Amino acid sequence: MERTVTIVPEAGLHARPASKLVETANEFESDLQIAAGGEEPVDARSMLAVSSMAAEQGEDVRLIADGPDAEAALDALEEVLTTPEDEYDE
Repeated sequence: MERTVTIVPEAGLHARPASKLVETANEFESDLQIAAGGEEPVDARSMLAVSSMAAEQGEDVRLIADGPDAEAALDALEEVLTTPEDEYDE
């Protein structure tokens, strides 16, 4: 399964938003990847890989999920990417 999402947090995929995305990805069994622009997908469970994408606010990213809970994983990752950083649950 694949989904395109526009990044909402002001910081893009840096620091806290990247950490929240990786934390969320690790809650699922499915293989989860994320790709910005025309770049190759990276492991959504890897903080280094996600933060090194340097994806900015307003940029579209592709979420790719393969596994038993793929749809739920895509829903959760989309929620992280479309929620302003100041609204994250503590």
